[in-house]
Amino acid sequence: MSQEQTIIYGKLVRDRIPEIIETEGSKAKVRVLDESELVSALTAKLVEEAEELRQASPGDRLGELADVYEVLAALVGTLGLTDEQVQEAARLKRTERGGFSRRLWLEEVSSVQ
Repeated sequence: MSQEQTIIYGKLVRDRIPEIIETEGSKAKVRVLDESELVSALTAKLVEEAEELRQASPGDRLGELADVYEVLAALVGTLGLTDEQVQEAARLKRTERGGFSRRLWLEEVSSVQ
């Protein structure tokens, strides 16, 4: 006698994931997020994908970067922004505060009181 096993995920997934799950013989229970839930879900997904990138082996980094890129693109669109606006904001921030090309790691800051 086989026993049904249920795993609770509670997270945003790519559009074809339910189809893929059902193709593999399992059942996927999904719902469509309200607009009010989407930014929070995308932000949580971005954190999840960034952590997967941090832990990825060198051979898996491109795929993980692609996941981060997809979530970021969805978030940009959901917020009503364009890629150009984000790129311009990044350019301004780079001009004001610098980029990351010098590979600086801030160890500590001391101040005289």
